[in-house]
Amino acid sequence: METVNNGLNTNLYWQPEKTGVSDNSNQTLSQEDFFSLLTEQLANQDPTKPVDNDQMVAQMTSFTMADGIEQLNDKFSDFATSMTSNQALQASSLIGQEVLLQGDIGYISTEGQNVSGVVIAEQSVGGLEITIENETGEIIKSINVGTQAAGNIEFNWDGTDANGNNMPVGNYVVRAQGNVAGESVVLPTAINRQVGSVSVAASSQGIILNLDGDVSVKLKDVIQIGG
Repeated sequence: METVNNGLNTNLYWQPEKTGVSDNSNQTLSQEDFFSLLTEQLANQDPTKPVDNDQMVAQMTSFTMADGIEQLNDKFSDFATSMTSNQALQASSLIGQEVLLQGDIGYISTEGQNVSGVVIAEQSVGGLEITIENETGEIIKSINVGTQAAGNIEFNWDGTDANGNNMPVGNYVVRAQGNVAGESVVLPTAINRQVGSVSVAASSQGIILNLDGDVSVKLKDVIQIGG
């Protein structure tokens, strides 16, 4: 028996639409689906007003372009993933090697280890002096390099203080100062650091090198590989 409410048949009321549950199937319109729709459109067109050929070509062209762009995006995504994997594989060969990075922090992981790098001079420099400071800012050693031509001036600190004692594990600041064109200036430096491991980060960051001393840098920041 049908339900009656105040003399009205409730089955005649407008019934709300029920939202279907997604079955995780593919909801994209394929080329086959498009041509099926186009066939139905042609089959059910008004004979007195047939579909214009230019309009049909425009529809086919628009769909083909959209489908092609989607496939191209998928291929570029696959290509980017492949490139990242290849870079990670290549970067893994850097583990245990030294890389040159612009900066002034050197790291000693074991007593007696040396710290090397370059002083970057755009012009010739006179009276160049390199000082090594510990983490408290105390100068523990000074290295007089003298007059040097413009370019990357190599240096090598043996990891000892002024008295020849091996310095403990830790970070050390390398500062370079000299006379350029008659003025005393502080010159930029680049330090060799050892690579401990390699990480694959987000695509915007690329490959990350994890250095000794718990420091991480991007692969693109490396100036030189090997001493």
